[in-house]
Amino acid sequence: MTPDLVVQLARRSFEAVLLLSAPLLLFSLVVGLLISIFQAVTSINEATLAFAPKIVAVMIAMIIFFPWMMTYMSDFTREIYSFIALMRR
Repeated sequence: MTPDLVVQLARRSFEAVLLLSAPLLLFSLVVGLLISIFQAVTSINEATLAFAPKIVAVMIAMIIFFPWMMTYMSDFTREIYSFIALMRR
């Protein structure tokens, strides 16, 4: 296994993690921001108010993006398996 292959594999792994987590994090961020604005406007200082809507938003994002996430992970897994032949040399 060459150092270039290791670097390429690490880079692709980080890309996959970032791309797969981005939609869920963005949904959570937007909902958290909206809840924070709502709390600031209404002067509600309840810290636990944002947790339930964020969880629901992440679940909805999972439902929406699950087919794309599975396709991406399947392609990534096939790519990793193709590296096995290169690693034996």
